[in-house]
Amino acid sequence: MSTFNVPTKTEVSENNQAIFNQLEKGLGFVPNLYAAFAHSETALSNFLAIGQGKTSFSAKEKEVINLAVSQVNQCVYCLSAHTAIGKMNGFTEDQILELRSGNASFDSKLDALAKFARSVAINRGAATTEAVENLYAAGYTKGNLADAIILIGEITITNYFHKTTDVAVDFPIAQSLELATI
Repeated sequence: MSTFNVPTKTEVSENNQAIFNQLEKGLGFVPNLYAAFAHSETALSNFLAIGQGKTSFSAKEKEVINLAVSQVNQCVYCLSAHTAIGKMNGFTEDQILELRSGNASFDSKLDALAKFARSVAINRGAATTEAVENLYAAGYTKGNLADAIILIGEITITNYFHKTTDVAVDFPIAQSLELATI
């Protein structure tokens, strides 16, 4: 088990306390993974700045990327968080499980996006030619590809951070893909 603790609001800098207040106001709580970033004076604000940036993707499309990449990286924290967020964005449990496998038989455009995100993650940034061509054929642009890479980087940060720190998951634990029937 990790010895990387989750600091409370009184244990972090004044700047991070202000961010905790904003998170509590917007989300109702400070997720453990975000709180753990607050061990650093700058990591939490830097990470949140990435996530608050503008993108060409809808909230649902962002969750497609988050779920596919988190599955490749086997991050239980992010799979759990983004399963909950995916449901809030209208995906069913079965659709979420399928997205985690890098597919979306229920939507051809999201299928191309899921396959692209999975390909980038599996191949450490070098998406297959087929995945890129399918992304464009589904109607995505070079600008969308650039935005997708930013989103893949963002979720990879949290995947790696959790895999290294093993902070407690404070979302309902996502079902194991291996145990699910897709």
